[in-house]
Amino acid sequence: MVFKKWAIIDQKKGDNSMKDFKGKTAYVVGGSSGIGLSTANLLARLGAHIIIFARGKKRLDDAVVEIKGNTISKAQKVASFAMDVSDNKVVNETMNKCVKKFGPPYLLINSAGRARPHYFGDITFDMFDETMKMNTYGVWNTISSLVPHMKERGGYIANVSSIAGFLGVFGYSDYAASKFAVTGLSEALRSELKPFGITVSILCPPDTQTPGFDVENLTKPEETKVLSESAKVMSSDAVAKGFIKGIKKGKFMIIPGFDSNLTYLAKRLVPGIVELVMNSTIKKVQKRMK
Repeated sequence: MVFKKWAIIDQKKGDNSMKDFKGKTAYVVGGSSGIGLSTANLLARLGAHIIIFARGKKRLDDAVVEIKGNTISKAQKVASFAMDVSDNKVVNETMNKCVKKFGPPYLLINSAGRARPHYFGDITFDMFDETMKMNTYGVWNTISSLVPHMKERGGYIANVSSIAGFLGVFGYSDYAASKFAVTGLSEALRSELKPFGITVSILCPPDTQTPGFDVENLTKPEETKVLSESAKVMSSDAVAKGFIKGIKKGKFMIIPGFDSNLTYLAKRLVPGIVELVMNSTIKKVQKRMK
């Protein structure tokens, strides 16, 4: 197996980066909007073949047209598959079909997800179940279906988590649970897949201006809104640039934006102060609401 030998040799060199995307096949799950679409557009401008996956066919069709407009060569392939990431059977069937047609991905990006912030007491089991199935099971499903194919020649897996994947935020109990799980899964796979030449990274973006973010704002508790006011909202294009930059360097934890990196460092080095500041803000809002 030539590809397998190459993957192991490359891993021994310690080069976990993916510097050249030209002619490489990228699967972008959740690629019809938001961070996923911005990342797909950027990869197209870097010469990659792009296959996107999402539930809505209309959005997928529109996204394919947009991505094709960003390609730099007529030889680049752009295609889409309608798929519900939470359905393990559907994911396996879809990915097997895609691999047969386009080959396994050199780069797998898991960007599908959703957030519906509420007070914990207002989150029903069905809401929690839906969040976990989309945000966590979805990542598990795509990776488990594609890793057997990727092991032959190595590759790169990049999962989208969130700042709420390392910092529990008021109002995001189900979302934080799902994203902490993605972070833990990524850390475990990072070492487990390394002998096969497969690098794993995780993206932890701050609030990002996407269609999903607009929906989030409709249900945010007042405390969550105030906590969010101090954080800068990034554009999906800016997040995608930071994402690809991190992948090129082979970084495990990719955190776009200065403020977000500062939050990560504070959480690691002085978690008590982070908790104190957040609790102080929450108390002030609750006092005002009485």
